[in-house]
Amino acid sequence: MQTGTSSPTPTRTPVPGDGLVRSLPGYYADFLAFPGARAAVVLLFIGLGALVSRYAIRLLGRPIAQRFVRQSVAQTVLRGVRVAIVLLFGFTGIGAAGIEIGNIVLSVTVFSAVVGIVLAPIVASIVNGLFVLADQPFEIGDMVEFGDGTRGFVDDITLRYTKVFTLDNTFAVVPNSVVREDKVKNFSAEDERTRLTIDVTVSYESDVGQARRLIERAAADCEDVIEGGPDIRIGTARYPASPTCYIDRFGDHGVHLKLRYWVRRPYKLLALRSLVQTAVWDQLADDDVDVTIPYPHQHHVFDETSGTADVHVERHRPPRERDPRRSADGSDGN
Repeated sequence: MQTGTSSPTPTRTPVPGDGLVRSLPGYYADFLAFPGARAAVVLLFIGLGALVSRYAIRLLGRPIAQRFVRQSVAQTVLRGVRVAIVLLFGFTGIGAAGIEIGNIVLSVTVFSAVVGIVLAPIVASIVNGLFVLADQPFEIGDMVEFGDGTRGFVDDITLRYTKVFTLDNTFAVVPNSVVREDKVKNFSAEDERTRLTIDVTVSYESDVGQARRLIERAAADCEDVIEGGPDIRIGTARYPASPTCYIDRFGDHGVHLKLRYWVRRPYKLLALRSLVQTAVWDQLADDDVDVTIPYPHQHHVFDETSGTADVHVERHRPPRERDPRRSADGSDGN
C-alpha cells in the first residue's frame, strides 16, 4: 500500500516593515473615523493648494503678462489659475477623505437652487465683468468718469467689480453691472489731450476783437495748455491746437464768447480751468484794455400806467439807543 506524500509548504521570507506597510490603510481608516478628521483632511489639501497656487502665480505671472497685452485680462487669467489649482486640490482632498462626489454634487445642486435668487446679482456682475473685459471700455491706469460724477483712475478690474482710485484719495468699488449700463468717460484711453471750454461775456461797448485776442493769449500762456502746433485730429475732423475764442451768441447783457483750449493731461482739470480763468481776468482787467465784463442790471420804470407806489422809509435805531425818558416798565413816565 502506497502512501501519498504531501508537498512542502512554501515559506515566505519576511520583509522588514511589511506588517507596518500592510497596516497603513487600516491606520488611515481609523483616523478618518475620528470626528472632524475628514474635514481636516479637506482643509489640509485646500491649504496646500493655496500654497502651491501662490508659487504657481509667481512662476506664471511674467509669461502670462507678456502673453496678454491688457493688464486686466492677464490678472483675470492669473486669478482663474489660482482658483483652478485650489479647486483641484480641494477635490483631491475630498477624494482622500473618502467623501463621495455624487453626494456633494447633489447637495450643491439643492443648495444652489435655494440660494439662486440671492446669488443672482453676483452672477449678473460676473457676466457683466466678462463683457467689460471683452468690450475694453477702459484699462487699468486710465482716468475715467462715471455718470454719477465719480472720477478717478482705474486700479483693478475683476469679474464682479471695478475698483477706481478717486481724485479725492478714496476707493470707489463700482459693480460691473453699473459699469456696463452707465455712461463712462475715458480721458486717457488713446490720447490724453483733452479740450476744455470757458464762457466769457463782454459788453456791447467793448472791443470784441481785442477781447478775443487777449483771451486766447491768456490761455496760451498758461502751463500745461497746448499753445500751438499741428491741428488735432478727432476721427475725420481736425481742430486747431492753439486756444481759440469764438463768438457764441448775442445775449441780453453782452456778447457771449466761448474759449476752447487743449490741455496735455487731464489729471488737474479744475486747477487748469481756474488758472486759465485767472489769466483771462488779469488780461481784461488792465486799464489800457477797452473791454468790460458786464453783469445784469435791472431798472424799474414807473409812469402814469404803473399805478401808485406807496413807499415809507423809517429809520431803524439800534437796540441800545433808547429814550431815557422811557421807564423800565416800558411806559413814558406820564
